[in-house]
Amino acid sequence: MYFQKSLLYDKKGEEHYNLISALHKSMRNSDPDAAVYWLARMLEAGEDPLYVARRVLRFASEDIGLADPQALQTAVAAFQACHFIGMPECTVHLSQAVVYMSLAPKSNAVYMAYEHAKKDALEQLSEPVPLVIRNAVTNLMKDLSYGEGYQYAHDTDEKLTSMRCLPDSLLDKTYYEPGEQGLEAALKERLEQIKAWKSVQEE
Repeated sequence: MYFQKSLLYDKKGEEHYNLISALHKSMRNSDPDAAVYWLARMLEAGEDPLYVARRVLRFASEDIGLADPQALQTAVAAFQACHFIGMPECTVHLSQAVVYMSLAPKSNAVYMAYEHAKKDALEQLSEPVPLVIRNAVTNLMKDLSYGEGYQYAHDTDEKLTSMRCLPDSLLDKTYYEPGEQGLEAALKERLEQIKAWKSVQEE
């Protein structure tokens, strides 16, 4: 007689969080075999595939980000597939997504950029928007110099201007620091070129 093995799982208990942690950390460690195994452990024990898909969506930007922007599109597609067809058919879509996440170049630069910006934003909620980038929708706003000196980047050959967009108290802040993996290596080079160009204009 065949008896189906009972899987240790509690959707609201510790094992639930242990397993999603195992999936997340396996993808982060670029281990597709472990990622698919932990995925199967969760799904075969009755986990909601949309819950897993949401976690994969988060992973795509938190741990991969701009090193491979296609990761987010892959995660969104997997989420939609789970929503449209459900279990058991969507297991293959989630498997495709977690394998992709596992093999993609990794970067947490976007995640860290927001976390650092969030800290400053919370501490400086009353910091005014610089007048130069305010929207002057009324005559009074124009009289108060809203938008005065605004530089439209598309009007320049370089599509760049030396205009400052951060508040004065944060002018030297850097939030996004791209890594060297995947597409981010090219984005890092581009960002360095932009900063160098702006530095020359300010001299």
